[in-house]
Amino acid sequence: QVQLVESGGGLVQAGGSLRLSCAASGRTFSMYAMGWFRQAPGKEREFVEAIRWSNPSTYYADSVKGRFTISRDNARNMVFLQMNSLKSEDTAVYYCASVSTENSSRFRGSPGRVGSYDYWGQGTQVTVSS
Repeated sequence: QVQLVESGGGLVQAGGSLRLSCAASGRTFSMYAMGWFRQAPGKEREFVEAIRWSNPSTYYADSVKGRFTISRDNARNMVFLQMNSLKSEDTAVYYCASVSTENSSRFRGSPGRVGSYDYWGQGTQVTVSS
């Protein structure tokens, strides 16, 4: 199994920035990709960005294009989400998730689908005040 722990959430004013971190442990050698999702109160969990573990391919939602950037540190088994120009509608719990190598084809077919991911963190709250 893979354990994921997010950090870096908090309260920020609109237009500000935050950087989320996700630390992976356990069977990290089996990871194929990692991603970020978010869930606002009363809404479904939605895809934000994802990145493959062994090449620079990234995937993102149109709602965060040009504002959020995903990156990874393979040596430390960490993935980051740099969030700039934050808006009130970005307020949500942000979740880190990972894909195992054996499920890589499922991920490549639909990198933005919740069901394409195998492991999830507990989430970190991001609140953007207007």
